[in-house]
Amino acid sequence: MKKTLTVLIFSVQFFSAQNIAQRLDKVAKDLMDSSGAIASNLSFYVSDENGNFIYEYQGSKGLSTASTQKIFTAGAALETLGKSYTYKTTSTYSGSLSGGILNGNLFISSNGDPTLGSWRYEAYKPESFKKKLMEAIKTAGITKISGDVVIDDSYFDHQTIPGGWPWDDLGNYYGAGVWGVNWRENQFDININGTEFKSFSYPLEGVKWLNDLSTGGSSDQSLIFTAPHSNTALINGMLPTGKTVTVSGSAPNPPLQLAAEVKQWLKESGIEISGKVVTNSQLELDGKPVLEAPKDNVILTYQSPTLDKIVYWFLRKSVNLYGETFIKTLGKEKKGNSSFKSGVAFLKEFWKSKGINPNMINFADGSGLSPQNYVAAKAEVQALLYAKKQPWFEAYYDGFPVQENGMKMKSGTMRDTKSFAGYQTAKDGKKYVFSIIINNYQGNGSAELQKILNVLK
Repeated sequence: MKKTLTVLIFSVQFFSAQNIAQRLDKVAKDLMDSSGAIASNLSFYVSDENGNFIYEYQGSKGLSTASTQKIFTAGAALETLGKSYTYKTTSTYSGSLSGGILNGNLFISSNGDPTLGSWRYEAYKPESFKKKLMEAIKTAGITKISGDVVIDDSYFDHQTIPGGWPWDDLGNYYGAGVWGVNWRENQFDININGTEFKSFSYPLEGVKWLNDLSTGGSSDQSLIFTAPHSNTALINGMLPTGKTVTVSGSAPNPPLQLAAEVKQWLKESGIEISGKVVTNSQLELDGKPVLEAPKDNVILTYQSPTLDKIVYWFLRKSVNLYGETFIKTLGKEKKGNSSFKSGVAFLKEFWKSKGINPNMINFADGSGLSPQNYVAAKAEVQALLYAKKQPWFEAYYDGFPVQENGMKMKSGTMRDTKSFAGYQTAKDGKKYVFSIIINNYQGNGSAELQKILNVLK
C-alpha cells in the first residue's frame, strides 16, 4: 500500500509538471511566432525549488540581461562581504592641534561608501553627516584650520564608469559613476519648466550648462550628458510644455561637490580655513602631489547602513551605483585591485565556483547597464537556487520587488531588452524558480513576458 501511494504521488507530480511545461511551451512559442518577435531572441528557464527541471526555451542562450544581472552581484556581495559589512567614512588630521588651531590639514576619506548622504536611509541623509562631522570637529577643539580641507578620494582607481556603458546613459541619474568618496548617491535633480531651469536640488559645483531642450509631447524625453571631472554638461531632448518636470542627472565630480559643501558647513559653524578645500583627484589633475589621509588623529568614523540594507535598495530600486561599488569593493578586497575588470573577474569566478558554466555568464559590469553583458536564463536560475540555500537568503529575497502581475521578481529594462527573474509559489503550492530574457522584441516586452510567467501562478 505504501509503495502504491508513493507511485501515485510521483505520478501526480510528474503529470502536473508535464502540464505546466506544455502550457509554458505554448505561450513561449506563441510569443516567438508573433510579428513583434520576428528578429528576437528568447532565453527562458524554469525549475522547481529543488532545482528539478520544468521547462526551457533556449535556456542556455546568453542574452543581454539589463538589471536581472543584479541578482549575481547581490548574492556574491552578501556571501563574500557578509550582510553586516559596513562602509566607513573617516575624518582625520595631520600636523598639530594647539589652542584650537589645527596647524595642518583636515581630511575626509572613505572606502567608497555609496550611501554617504543618501536620502534613502532616515539616519544617513546629508544633514546627518553634516551634523556628525561638525560635532566631531568641535569636540576635537578645532576652531581654525591653517592648512587645507582635503577630500581623499583615492581609495579606488581613477576609472569611475565601467567600459561599455552607453554615452546616452552616463549623465543621467542611473548612470552615476563610482568614486572613492561618493556623495548624495552622485545624483542631482533639476526642476525645469519648458526649457527653463527653475531650481536644483543643491548647487552643482563648477558646472556650466549647454541647453538644447525643446518642448512638446506629454512626457519627459530629455537626456543629460555629463562626464567624470568635466565642468561642462549638456541637456537635450524634449519636455512637456507649460509643466514643471524634475529631471535627474549624475554629478560629474561628487568629491568636489562634497568639498564645496564642507567649506560652506565650516563657514556656517564659524570655523576659519586659511587654505583651500581640495580633492586628491583635483590635486593630481593639477600636477600636484596627493595628500594621503593619516591613519591616526581620527576625529570621526562614520559607518554606512549594513550591507543587507544596501542590497535591499540595490534590488528593490535597481540602484546601479550600488552594484558598481560592490564590484570595485570585491575587486579591491579579494584581488587587491579596485578596477572594474578585476571586480567583474571575481564575480565570474565566484559563480563559476558555485557550478555555473562560465560560458553562460559573460559579465561586463555589476548592474546590468552595459549592453555587453550576456547571460543565460539557466545561469540566473542556478544563481537563484544557490541563494535560496544560503543563510543570507532572507536579506536577498526581501529586496525583490513585486511586479504588476503580483509576482515577486527582479526586472530588467533597457533598450531592446526586457527580463524577469525570481521565485513564485503557485496556487497549488508548487514553488518555482525562473528567469526569462528577451532581446530585440518590437512591442511591450514587459506585458508579454508577464503573460508567459502568469502560467506559474
